[in-house]
Amino acid sequence: MSIFPNPSPTPGPQQQPANPAGTPQQSAPQPQYAAPAYYPPPPAAGMGFKIPLLFIAVLALIGANVYLFMQLNETKKALVKATDSAQDRLDKLEEATSVTTRSNRRTVDELRDQLERARRQAGLLAGQAKEEALKKVEETRAQLQAAQEQAQQQLKSDISQVKDATDTANTKISQVGTEVTTVKSDVAATRSELEKTVADLHRATGELDGHSVLIATNQKELQALRTLGERNYIEFTVRKSKQSTRVGDVSVLLKNADPKKNRYTIELTADDKTVEKKDRVVNEPLQFMTSKAKQPYELVVNDVKKDTIAGYLAVPKVMNTRN
Repeated sequence: MSIFPNPSPTPGPQQQPANPAGTPQQSAPQPQYAAPAYYPPPPAAGMGFKIPLLFIAVLALIGANVYLFMQLNETKKALVKATDSAQDRLDKLEEATSVTTRSNRRTVDELRDQLERARRQAGLLAGQAKEEALKKVEETRAQLQAAQEQAQQQLKSDISQVKDATDTANTKISQVGTEVTTVKSDVAATRSELEKTVADLHRATGELDGHSVLIATNQKELQALRTLGERNYIEFTVRKSKQSTRVGDVSVLLKNADPKKNRYTIELTADDKTVEKKDRVVNEPLQFMTSKAKQPYELVVNDVKKDTIAGYLAVPKVMNTRN
C-alpha cells in the first residue's frame, strides 16, 4: 500500500450525447495517473548502544520464561492434586450419601412402624394419651425432615467448594499461559535484534589464515562477541615496563606507544618463543599459533595511550588434548 494518496479514479465508459446528426461524439482520452514510487525510510541508526541492554533483556526474559514455566508446572500439579482431592471428596460424599440414604430409609421404616404403632395406640387411647401419641408422631416427622435437609445442604456446600477450587486453578493456568506466550515473543524479538547487531560487527582479514574475522572495537562489541560464544575473551591493559605482562597463557611487553598515530610495538611471547610486532595499528587482529590449539590466537589493541595499550586476547575454546 502506498503512503501517498490514491490518484483520482479513471472514470468508466459513459454514453456520449449524440451530435445533431445523430452520431456519437468521440470522447477525449482520459489521462492516466501513475502512483509515485515509494521509498522505505532509512534504517534507524545508533543500535550499538542497545547491545548490553538487549543482552540483559535476553537473560531477564529467559529467566522469566523459566520462572513462568516452573509456575505453570506447579499450577498444573496443584490442579491435578486439587482434582484428585475433589474426586476423593466426591467419592466419599457419594459413599456417605449412600450410607445416609440407607440409614434414612431404615429410620423412615422404623418411624413408619412407630407411627403405625402410635396411631393404633392413639386409636385405643383417649384424651391425654391420644394427644401425647400425636405429638410424638409430629416430633418424629420434624426430626426426619430436618435430618434430610441438613444432609442435602452439606452435599451442596462440598460440591460448590470443589467447583470453586477447579475454576480458580483453570484461571491461574490461563494467566500463566498468556504470560509465557508474551515472554516467548519478547525473547524472539530481542534475540533477532541481537543477531542483527552482531552481524554489523567490524571484520578484518587474519594475517595467518587469510579469512575474515570478527573484531570488537569497544566494550559493547566485545560483549556481543562473548554472546556468540565462539571464543574466550581476556581483556588486558599493558603498561610500558622492563617486565612483560601476562595475558592468559602468553606474555606481552610494550616497547613503544604512539597515541597520535594510534600505533604501537610489542614483543609477544608464546611457547617460549618471542616475536616482535612492530608499528601495528589499533583494532588490527594479530594472529599467532600456539601448541595448545589448532586455531590461531587473536590479539587486538583497541586503545593506545602514552606508555599504555589496552585491548583483548581471543583464545579458541577447542584446545589440543595432551597425550
